[in-house]
Formats: sequence, C-alpha cells, structure tokens
Amino acid sequence: MPQKLTPSLWFDGEAEEAAGFYVSVFPNSRIVNVARYTEAGPREAGTVMTVDFELDGQRFTGINGGPQFPFSEAVSFQISCADQDEVDFYWDRLTEGGRESQCGWLKDRFGLSW
Repeated sequence: MPQKLTPSLWFDGEAEEAAGFYVSVFPNSRIVNVARYTEAGPREAGTVMTVDFELDGQRFTGINGGPQFPFSEAVSFQISCADQDEVDFYWDRLTEGGRESQCGWLKDRFGLSW
C-alpha cells in the first residue's frame, strides 16, 4: 500500500544537500527523484526544485521554495531508538553543523528540529 502522508520540507536552496545528508544518516534510505526548474522558472533553469527521498522507508519531499518559511521548533521529528548507543549515533550525526537545544532536542545544520 502506498504511503498516504508525505511530509514536505521547505528549504531555501539546500533540498538536495539536505536529502543527501539525511540519506547518509539513516539506514535503508535513498534519493527517489530530483526535479529541476525549467525555463518557466521561478528559479534558474536546471536548479533543483524538489527532491523526493526515503528515510528508512518513510517518504519525504524537499522543496527549494526560498527563504520565506524557515523551520521552527513547531515541527520536529522523533527517532525511535533501541538503546543509548543508537541515541548517541543519531545525536552525533544530526548535530554535525547544527546545535544542541533544550530537553533533548537539536537543530540540524539545515535548521530542522529533531
């Protein structure tokens, strides 16, 4: 059965970079499709418009929409972990270039909260 809900993540131009990073962090993950802007715009033809990717079977879409809507703590993702070693693995990877927050939360290098 196809996935019914797909989170869309709005980036200012780093959708492909972010998808590549997330795919490198989570097992069983892959880039599914990259769509590029055409001559019709609104961005330069050939630049990445959207990236469809899967993180351990969960589909996401990253869109390069512009700076209008930055991430905030109002939306975050939880990772179910089997033990402290797994928690530490994800914490270490996702804080690379990001920052620790409060109460066990972090913001990754793209501003997404986990």
